[in-house]
Amino acid sequence: MGKYNGPLCRLCRAEGTKLFLKGNRCITDKCSLERRKYPPGQKGARVRFKKSNYKYQLREKQKVKRFYGLREKQFRNFFYKSAKQKGITGENLLRFLELRLDNVIYRMNFAASRTNAKQLISHGHIQVNGKKVTVSSYILKVGDEISFDEKSIKNENIKLILESITGLVETPEWIIVDTEKFLGKINNLPNREDVSLDVEEHLIVELYSK
Repeated sequence: MGKYNGPLCRLCRAEGTKLFLKGNRCITDKCSLERRKYPPGQKGARVRFKKSNYKYQLREKQKVKRFYGLREKQFRNFFYKSAKQKGITGENLLRFLELRLDNVIYRMNFAASRTNAKQLISHGHIQVNGKKVTVSSYILKVGDEISFDEKSIKNENIKLILESITGLVETPEWIIVDTEKFLGKINNLPNREDVSLDVEEHLIVELYSK
């Protein structure tokens, strides 16, 4: 499946939940989901369809993919990696996705969205343990420190962006953030309750287990 290039707000309406794809706009009355709480294409009609188990499973997968900004191949690879780990596969999957570098940058309020975080990473603005990392899917470990490159911190445009998104999302307890030094640290592994998205991950496991 190719990359989606349409309106991002349309994805939130399709899933029936906020995916926080457009930064500050998502928490204002400009949010499309607040104004049109029905799927795109229905023109406001409250149409009810009986969904099959497969459709429920597919819907949950699409919701998680869009929330974390992944393509199908990336998502499938994370699932298979999660299935090989000890523990509950669905929870392992969500833990991997939470520990992605782009997600952590967003959760630390260092980016307006996960898409914005991907851009910061690919442009070389982010370091992990003092070394530049340009891969958004980099999986962080307990004890890893995440920071901005020294030159990036002095960049006026980046400083203005950081000031505008302070407090945009709630930073979970498993991440420690020093806002003055623009520094974060993975303090613990995320638990299931740390995932902010309303999702039934067992349906995704059922989908891929067929």
